[in-house]
Amino acid sequence: MNCIIVDDEPIARQGMINLIHKVPFLELKGVFREPMEARPLLDSSPIHLAFLDIRMPGINGLSFARTLPEQVMVIFTTAYAKHALESFEVNTIDYLTKPISEERFLQAIEKVKRIWNFGRERTEQKQHAMSIMIRADRKFHHVHFQDILYVEGMKDYVTIYLTKNRKLITAINLKNIRSKLPGDIFSRISKSYIVNKRHITSMNNRSVYIKDIRIPLGEIFREQFRKDCSNDPCF
Repeated sequence: MNCIIVDDEPIARQGMINLIHKVPFLELKGVFREPMEARPLLDSSPIHLAFLDIRMPGINGLSFARTLPEQVMVIFTTAYAKHALESFEVNTIDYLTKPISEERFLQAIEKVKRIWNFGRERTEQKQHAMSIMIRADRKFHHVHFQDILYVEGMKDYVTIYLTKNRKLITAINLKNIRSKLPGDIFSRISKSYIVNKRHITSMNNRSVYIKDIRIPLGEIFREQFRKDCSNDPCF
């Protein structure tokens, strides 16, 4: 987890550096005397956690926190307890009053860790929901829906055509694989083909084109395909 320190007091900065170095999963990316010094790093690198003093020259820590991207978690470090209530109006994980003990610091980091792990789990779940496991070549392949161009059925097998000129052949019929593909992304356009609507480049009454590949549009599927595209534009 990438973090930064913003504090105008040298002793306080060094104290935070020492504490951060005791936590293996924290990676200190920058130490700054005032908020605006940190802006270039925040604009160019992914920062997940900021330790901010409140009373600093120029813009104070509270005002600066309101300008941070939503994904940046904030722990305030200050000598003034009176700002605690106001601090929780921004994306604050905790409020540490100086001098900061190691025990209190680690309590705050545990909160951060729980939130961080929860966010990563949600991201992994979302990514998993946008993919499918395909058995081919005697192994399982994790395939993202966005990488599927179209699927061609051949009796009890299908060929899945992927980006980067890849393809997988798997023992499943077209009807079964259609049930595993989300309808907002894929549409069956004939007895033999399912297409990823987001990869369609052009189409007419008889054909659908993905890049320069012509795929026949079956007459009995034409009306439903038009409805699919009117509800969710194909391209």
